[in-house]
Amino acid sequence: MTESQIEQYALDILSNLGWQILHGPDIGPDGAAVERDLRQVVLPERLYNALVRLNPHIPEPALNEAMRRLTQISKPSLVENNHDFHQLLVVGVPVQYRVSSGETKHDIVRVVDFTSPHNNDFAAVNQLTVLQGDYNRRPDIVLFVNGLPLVVIELKNAADTKADLVAAYQQIQTYKREISDLFRFNELCVTSDGLEAEMGTITSPLERMMPWKTIDGEKEVGNVPMLEVLLRGACTPERLLDMVQNFIVFERGDGDKLIKKVAAYHQYWVVNKALERTLAASSERGDQRAGVVWHTQGSGKSLSMVFYTGKLMKSRDLHNPTIVVVTDRNDLDGQLFGTFSACRELLGEDPKQANSRSELRKLLQRQAGGIIFTTIQKFSPEDEEDSLPILTDRRNVIVMADEAHRSQYGLKAHVRASDAQLVYGYAKYMRDALPGASYIGFTGTPIETDDKSTPAVFGDYIDI
Repeated sequence: MTESQIEQYALDILSNLGWQILHGPDIGPDGAAVERDLRQVVLPERLYNALVRLNPHIPEPALNEAMRRLTQISKPSLVENNHDFHQLLVVGVPVQYRVSSGETKHDIVRVVDFTSPHNNDFAAVNQLTVLQGDYNRRPDIVLFVNGLPLVVIELKNAADTKADLVAAYQQIQTYKREISDLFRFNELCVTSDGLEAEMGTITSPLERMMPWKTIDGEKEVGNVPMLEVLLRGACTPERLLDMVQNFIVFERGDGDKLIKKVAAYHQYWVVNKALERTLAASSERGDQRAGVVWHTQGSGKSLSMVFYTGKLMKSRDLHNPTIVVVTDRNDLDGQLFGTFSACRELLGEDPKQANSRSELRKLLQRQAGGIIFTTIQKFSPEDEEDSLPILTDRRNVIVMADEAHRSQYGLKAHVRASDAQLVYGYAKYMRDALPGASYIGFTGTPIETDDKSTPAVFGDYIDI
């Protein structure tokens, strides 16, 4: 296949997924359906129409201000600008305006309808010429949502030994330098040679560009080109918006450098399955066991826990839940707490660390919300107690245990040798304190076949 044939193949797939296909020259200044000049990377009319459609109660001057905020470039760093845009895209643009009574009203302009994906405008544009400074560049395919260029797809010819995934990646790096305005709005970068395909963000090094191996989350596809698997698996309108809203985080790396991360395919699917299982487990008829997620070492278990927590916090079915993150060691508690704190924007609130039993009990008595970190040992009774008092009996409490296979999470009792007292595993005391909670375990180690306590507390595997 030639590069133009690969491009047409991708456009045909995108068309079948619900994207409107536009030819770049047709919407340029000399085209039949003009939508932009060559220095504009946004499709302004589509963006404005979307803002009007999604915010019918907000007056025109405020919408114009929101559009200005969305499209202005205010910082010298591309990644810092990209971060600012991402927050406006996901959270909305804060505006204020006067109402008829004369008072000033503060409001949020929605940029995308994440609840009803088909209430948005999806356009795939091929051969989009972009002028910036002295540079004239033409990315192969750009995916626009409500007139905003969220995805850049760069294609190469697999038959050309010099035009592979590395060449496609290097081409995107060139675009970032020469037409950086386009990448202020970028959420995902896709590279493909027609057979293989990989996806990442504007800060992903080559080795962090990742394939997408399944279309439906059930089985890996072997006889379909990976470009098709990636487009059908990750670029449907619904899934792309899910990725943008729930599976992208920014973290500060060495020297305060901002790094943008997106979920790998296995993280995306397991988190959504875990959410489904959690909603079932925490329902009135649920058994309060959401299951166990097993991640192989180095496959991003901590970030999967972050993505999962973010989806829980946004879930309307859970009505502002409380999440209790449990580890069995102080050092693990600190590491995981650091990861979650770095992702507070996605989570919507700052996690809290319970440094004592009394602090844990105090934090758990709040009526809604909260992400609480603790070690499992803090669920043991005080010296004079046989069991823990009920701290809350709400059903929308989710206990998420790290390294859930370890013996500390057991339910069984044993006789303590020192004083012949009957003592239980910490899971028993957690259940006493949080009788309405549902439990989910994350582990980097497979559960032993003779381990009965882990499934008893958490339920069966969610995904392997």
